[in-house]
Amino acid sequence: MAAPPDILWIVTTQWRAQACGYAGDPNARTPRLDRLAAGSIDFTQAVTPHPFGPFARAALLTGVLSPKNGVRDYFDPLPKGARTLAHTLGGSGYATAFFGKWHLSRRDPSAAMVGEAHARMIVAPEDRGGFEFWEGFESGFLLNDPWLHGTRLGQPTRFGGYQASVLCGRSADWIRSQRTRPWFCIVSLEAPHPPYDAPAPGAAFRDPREIVLPGNVPCGGDAEVRARRELAGYYAHIEATDRAVGSLIDAAPASAVIVFTSVHGDMHGAHGLFRKGWPHEESVRVPLLVRLPSGGPSRNGVRTRQAVSLVDLHKWTSAWAGLEGSESGSCAPSFPRAEVQLISMPSAVPFPLQCDRPWRGLRTPGRKLILNEDGSPWLFFDLESDPLEMNNLASDPSHAGEMRALSRLL
Repeated sequence: MAAPPDILWIVTTQWRAQACGYAGDPNARTPRLDRLAAGSIDFTQAVTPHPFGPFARAALLTGVLSPKNGVRDYFDPLPKGARTLAHTLGGSGYATAFFGKWHLSRRDPSAAMVGEAHARMIVAPEDRGGFEFWEGFESGFLLNDPWLHGTRLGQPTRFGGYQASVLCGRSADWIRSQRTRPWFCIVSLEAPHPPYDAPAPGAAFRDPREIVLPGNVPCGGDAEVRARRELAGYYAHIEATDRAVGSLIDAAPASAVIVFTSVHGDMHGAHGLFRKGWPHEESVRVPLLVRLPSGGPSRNGVRTRQAVSLVDLHKWTSAWAGLEGSESGSCAPSFPRAEVQLISMPSAVPFPLQCDRPWRGLRTPGRKLILNEDGSPWLFFDLESDPLEMNNLASDPSHAGEMRALSRLL
């Protein structure tokens, strides 16, 4: 029987699916990810279950959607008794490690969101999701010179350099040190999250006038000005993060499963909106690359429109590790096919520019239906003919039957 594979998740923040060179974005300079995509399964229609950090992170780790996993509000911590993938794989003999942004501890709502207050906050060992090795920070959005603490750092210690480069370098060192057991490692990066004007070493900020905007960004007003200004920094951080991620991928053995994704995207002016939490594609759809080991049966190097959600990663990873009834080390489980994926915002988050309401909905490769909290239709899109979501069909009586049928799945 083949040995279980090493498994690496690289999880970014606010990196929307459209913002990659391999996805056709003319603004994105992502040569390392383009190379990874060429040898991976590219899930072009992957969605986050919840387009906001804590909700999505809790779902990723537990395999349970929010709020059933215990995280309903932005400031809710992951419950102490929550069982994560680290518990499951650690119990089956894996070495488990987590590096970077945690964003699942109890935070002080009165503290500044950006800065050292949350960056230096101690995440207690019992609150680290069962990872054997843990080195990171709660949040703080310090894209440069991060504060880290954890298994080998009893107190927060500042490390000079770009956050993504620091974390990828330290996690690569940990990976190289593993000799006796298969390992599961999550590297959680804040970039390309705001502040978009933070330095992005080695990547020049673009001239905002040169940014190519999609057709659903209103032109000629404040939304266009803001979008161009933000995207100039956003794409610089994408370029810098691509470089850091490339070095980590190079450190992983060819026999490792590698996953690259993001917990959510960013509107960047689409439909005149900004930030995340919104049910539109720019917020909900995320990059998802899965590179299976070389030398065995795989589907690497293909693009698929299969309906998948980040919450599926929990099941897939268990299968790759030889759990969930698959042969240990086979590394070629069938990716479960689903016709629909559930998406939602469990609660409204009280920050500027974010979505102003809770909602629930579903998405297929061709359709998306979003309901308000009271169950009334809010948005309905035909994504096949209208990928930029220019026409909301929720009030069109000719689609009432289809919307009713889909809403029964919710």
